[in-house]
Amino acid sequence: MLGREGERPEGPFGGLPISELAILLGLIAAVIGFIRGGGPALIVGLIVCALGVIEITAREHFSGYRSHASLLAALPAVAIEVGIVLAFKPSQRALLVLVVIPIFGGLFWWLRKRFLIARQARVARMHTRTPQ
Repeated sequence: MLGREGERPEGPFGGLPISELAILLGLIAAVIGFIRGGGPALIVGLIVCALGVIEITAREHFSGYRSHASLLAALPAVAIEVGIVLAFKPSQRALLVLVVIPIFGGLFWWLRKRFLIARQARVARMHTRTPQ
């Protein structure tokens, strides 16, 4: 199993931990919304938290730092499943597996392949740097 390689990639906002703050604030809003019985605070909190998590995992994955292929493949697969349930209200929800598993599998295969390419480039860059 591949672990971390090198230093964590810098965020798009420089040294500001915007994604980490989004996760924290989203979690706080989600907890408040949950305590109050649902509503906009819960939904917005979950969305903000998810956006922060997606940004961090995508940045780490596509830079070859750490693989998040399972999580990144599951997000669109689950979103498509939710969309199908909301649009068609299928009576046999077990049949959704026939749609979701190929989507997850194909995305996982592509994301894993993309990570291995990025990891190889990252390791090569680390070994070609001249010591200072």
